[in-house]
Order: sequence, then C-alpha cells, then structure tokens
Amino acid sequence: MMYPTDQLTRFTFVDQDVRGELVQLSTSYQRMLQGHDYPKPVQRLLGELMAATSLLTATLKFEGHIAIQLQGDGPVNFLAVNGSHHQQLRGIARVRSAIADDCNDLRTLMGHAHLIITLTPLQGERYQGMVSGNGDSIAEIIEGYFSQSEQLHTRVWLHADAEHAAGMLLQVMPAAGHDRSYFEHVELLTQTITAAELFSLGSEEILTWLYHDEQVEVYPPQSVSFHCGCSRERTLDALSTVPAAELREILASDGEIRMTCDYCRTEYTFTATDLQS
Repeated sequence: MMYPTDQLTRFTFVDQDVRGELVQLSTSYQRMLQGHDYPKPVQRLLGELMAATSLLTATLKFEGHIAIQLQGDGPVNFLAVNGSHHQQLRGIARVRSAIADDCNDLRTLMGHAHLIITLTPLQGERYQGMVSGNGDSIAEIIEGYFSQSEQLHTRVWLHADAEHAAGMLLQVMPAAGHDRSYFEHVELLTQTITAAELFSLGSEEILTWLYHDEQVEVYPPQSVSFHCGCSRERTLDALSTVPAAELREILASDGEIRMTCDYCRTEYTFTATDLQS
C-alpha cells in the first residue's frame, strides 16, 4: 500500500502543552542525493539533517529561510541543508578523505564539530546560533541547540537509509512551565517507533498507533520538496564577479565556460557571446 510521502505533519495533544511534528521524505531526499557520489554514511547523515531541517523549519514563526550546517575536522568536514517556510529544501556535503561504508559513528565521521543554525526572515533581522556539534547523533546535537538557544525542552528522532528519511519532534510549549510529566509520558510512547515503521507506515497510522490512548489534534500535512533555486541567469551573474582576464583565458583554452551547481549538479555552458550580452 502506497502512502503520501514528502510531507510534514504537525500535531498537538489536546489540553496539554506539548506539540509534535512528523516528517517523511523519499523523492525529495533521493533528488538531493542525485548526481552526487556520496559514501553511504554521508547519504544517511544528509537524510537525517534534511529531516531535521524540515522539522525545524516548521517551528519557525516567520516567513523566511533556515540554514543548518554541521562543520567538523573529520573525513566529513561539512554538511548543510537549507530550507524555507514553504518546506523547499536543498543540501550538500563535503568529504575530504575515504570513508568505509560501514562507518556510522558520527564522531568518527565529523571529528571535532560545531552546529550553526542561521535564520533569515523575509522581514526582520538575521539570527545565527552556534552550539557544539560533538554528539553521538545529529538528533542529540539538535536537542542541545534547543536546550541552549531556545530553552525549550525538545526531543528529536531521525532516521535515513539513502532511500527514505524521516523524523519526529516533540516539544514542550512555554505555557507548560517546569511541568514535564505529560511530555515524559508521550516521549516514552514516541521512542518506541522504529525506522522501518517510519519508512513504511502513513503519518495518520503512525500517530494513531503511537498515541491511541491520547487526544491528538492533527493538522493538514504540508508538502516537502527538493528545490535548488539555481538558474542560468543566476550562474551568469556569478560569473560577472570573476576577473575578465581569467574568463578570457578559459574561453581561449576551452572555447566555453562550464559551471556546475553544487546542489543539483545542473551544468550551465557559456560562450563569449553569452558573457558579452
């Protein structure tokens, strides 16, 4: 049985100060990996970060963009996913040395790392927060960000396998104060979900199964998509910042200039005529 994927579902617990989110990705995640020859561990990390970005984008109280970067000094020295309030996401990784397919330890892959989250509203000031990225999982690091930067008790679960990515988030709302008893109750229920279930069951089925004894209000799902945003025009604009002498040298040697988008791997070709127009 097929179920809707590439969507984020928000939910709240009736008369309780706890909110939640569930995201399930497949086509958008596979599109993000397309054209990149990432090792399997990196594919998994990007899927987890993509799910995390979708979850965090849904927590924004403004229209704009979010960028989540994990930077380290290990074999994987850079992971980044950008998202918008329309749930349009794109991501990239940089790998600087060989990685075994069975290496799944985050500390080994990233080394000493830090997490940077940048919020850019369409109206208002840009905000950037940074926390330690030295954790056993991306979920743990994201939880640390909320603890230090937002002071909101938050739990995150993330899974990815190069075909599917999924995540869940539970968060105490400010009105709850210091009372976390109900949160701890639904947290225990939520942590029973497995990656296989998140990949194979529909969101409604998951929420009903997890919280069948709770009163849950589920909101209409929001579609999630891969969206790069590159274009021939923007790429040509980027070339305008390159010294003219350097461009002439490339044209004299190759007859054309080829530019490939780091995110979607689309290739753009420009001639001398294009650069003069």
